[in-house]
Amino acid sequence: MSGKISLRIGTALALAMAPCPLAAQTISASEAAELRAQIAALKTQVQQLESRLDGVAAARQEQPAPDQTAGQLAQASAAEKPSSETDIGWKGSPVFTRGAASFKAKGRIQYDAGLVMTPGSVTDRAKGYSNELRRLRLGGEGRLGGGFGYKLEVELSDNSIDTVDTYISYEHKKWLIMLGNQNQFQSLDELIGDTTGTTMERAAFTDAFGFERRLGLSAQYRSGIVLAQAGIFSDSIDSLVNDADGPDGGDENNSYGIDGRLVLAPRWGDIQWHFGLSGHWRDFQRLSENPRRYRQRPYLHTVNSRFLSSGDIPATGESHYGIELAGTRGPLWWAGEAHWLTVKRPALGDPTFFGGYGEVGYVLTGETRSYGNGIFSGVKPANPVGSGGLGAWQVGLRYDYLDMNDRDIVGGTQKAYIAALVWTPIEYLRFNLNYAHIAYTDAAILAGSRSNYGVDVLGWRAELDF
Repeated sequence: MSGKISLRIGTALALAMAPCPLAAQTISASEAAELRAQIAALKTQVQQLESRLDGVAAARQEQPAPDQTAGQLAQASAAEKPSSETDIGWKGSPVFTRGAASFKAKGRIQYDAGLVMTPGSVTDRAKGYSNELRRLRLGGEGRLGGGFGYKLEVELSDNSIDTVDTYISYEHKKWLIMLGNQNQFQSLDELIGDTTGTTMERAAFTDAFGFERRLGLSAQYRSGIVLAQAGIFSDSIDSLVNDADGPDGGDENNSYGIDGRLVLAPRWGDIQWHFGLSGHWRDFQRLSENPRRYRQRPYLHTVNSRFLSSGDIPATGESHYGIELAGTRGPLWWAGEAHWLTVKRPALGDPTFFGGYGEVGYVLTGETRSYGNGIFSGVKPANPVGSGGLGAWQVGLRYDYLDMNDRDIVGGTQKAYIAALVWTPIEYLRFNLNYAHIAYTDAAILAGSRSNYGVDVLGWRAELDF
């Protein structure tokens, strides 16, 4: 259409500007000047029309075809992007992405300090002030393409270097397979990260019952509100080193276990619910030559003394199971677990120990504690420090119970009442202040001649996790 208009206007101009001997002889000079002015005005109008037509044509070229969606345009744009280009993002540390592959550096720093106040008749060195670099962790994780991924972390803890999460993974649709050193789905509190929990330390039973990462093969299936996890595991990587002979040598640590966990996570209105069950069975194999001990500190990890202890148990294996109930509603959350562990003793009877906790928490600044993949995560400040805000503030209360008295085993019991105040000034950085009162019965450390008494604990932690 624009070509036809241009042709007609151009023809008119040509005719108007063509020399005409007769006209030149009969018109006056004033008339000629007027004609020239009209021609100039006509040229201006033609230029304006041409400009408008060019703009319409350009706009039509920029609009997508009727059947071309925004997603298709994005795919086309991505296809034009050179595959050799590396994108750099940020999640507490640089995230490098190139095609289907990615890499993210990971790290963690935790500095703990605390004060244990016992009756004066307790002479154990656990009394008083203690502090430590609880964790210094470095590593990385990423994707390799084709559904394959990996994670590698090492940790300086208790003056030794330990291997933490170290595995190869494969993910396809609703399935996730992992091979390597990993958690065995033993409890909600154990699976929650130590930098995202409400309290500085996890529930007493998780430590007393020896929950840890172990080398194994696991599978996870997730669909809608259902999460199913299972695996077969041997021992921790650190227990499998071949630097000693006999029952302590890694070549003879051939224990194995089977672990499984099932989670239902429905959302009803404003409430995100969590219901969980887990079951675990382990055969110690050659480790039966070594006695087993189940014991626990007075809350703080900076203290090495165990106020509860089962003593040595000649065990051949163990089985345990647990139940989980938790939920969130806006800034409020709650969680509780119960766990029973039975120790296999040939010809002596099998004692059963019990542990559990109940917890409630609230984010004073209004954020919601995140939840996903069967566990709680942390709180991301809506108004971080440095952006005009005070960060995120949360409080929590926990009751923690542990009973290791059964049959002829007197390992003691504890009832702990714990309060926590957590400040997250910016994402990835937290400060945690805890107070705990622990009432002991049949404690392994005597207060004079008494085994029943109370202990007060004050602890604080600074932690960076990325």
